[in-house]
Amino acid sequence: MLIEQTIEKLYAMKLNGMVDALKDQLQHASSLDLSFEERFALLVDCQWIGKEDRRMKRLLQNAHLKINGCIEDIDYKAPRGLDKSVILSLSNCDWITRTQNIIITGPTGVGKTYLACALANRACRMGFAAFYIRLPRLFQEIAIARADGSYPKLMKKLLKAKALILDDFGLAPMTTPERRDLLEVLKDRHGTASTIVTTQLPIEHWHENIRDPTIADAILDRLVHNAHKIHLKGESMRKLRSTLTKNTDRGK
Repeated sequence: MLIEQTIEKLYAMKLNGMVDALKDQLQHASSLDLSFEERFALLVDCQWIGKEDRRMKRLLQNAHLKINGCIEDIDYKAPRGLDKSVILSLSNCDWITRTQNIIITGPTGVGKTYLACALANRACRMGFAAFYIRLPRLFQEIAIARADGSYPKLMKKLLKAKALILDDFGLAPMTTPERRDLLEVLKDRHGTASTIVTTQLPIEHWHENIRDPTIADAILDRLVHNAHKIHLKGESMRKLRSTLTKNTDRGK
């Protein structure tokens, strides 16, 4: 009867992991050979693991990653200039704790977005909040937020992301509101959080895309100078996989 009351209280305190561990101990007589401290530690471990697992799932869900990429699944065989040692060094997420950025450049289809999402996925698994958004979409959302009064809420949401992916930077020349909005986002994040930028546009052409020398200098100062730069090259991965699929089909 006493154990039932204890379980009810644990449920009331939402300590479901401890309940599961306690029931498991009650079903296995071998647990009685353990000391009180050992049995209690197992209860706490089960609760902690469950809590961390739920937190990780929540972080991944809130990140809205375009691709469910993982560091462990990155393809290093394709000739695209990807250095495995660099990616492994980034996988410890020290770049986030040091509020450093990552800039991934290269032609379309070489895996820029996948790599960015894989790094953000790793960040979530390490307990950091991440968020993915295409830069054109961000500009749209900022314009809407300014109009409906939700701008402070949106900026707070972006700042909460310790790893913010800005995908498809430089697809079109920036307008005056866009370059000002981007600078505002980066000013908020500078020294506080990290940003991952993916772009087809080489960094030396960013000034031309931003189209305002003063603002361009301010944006590059906050993005580039403390950034890990990864340049991918080669043919489109989608094209290569399509060719492999066709060759496989012909061999059937």
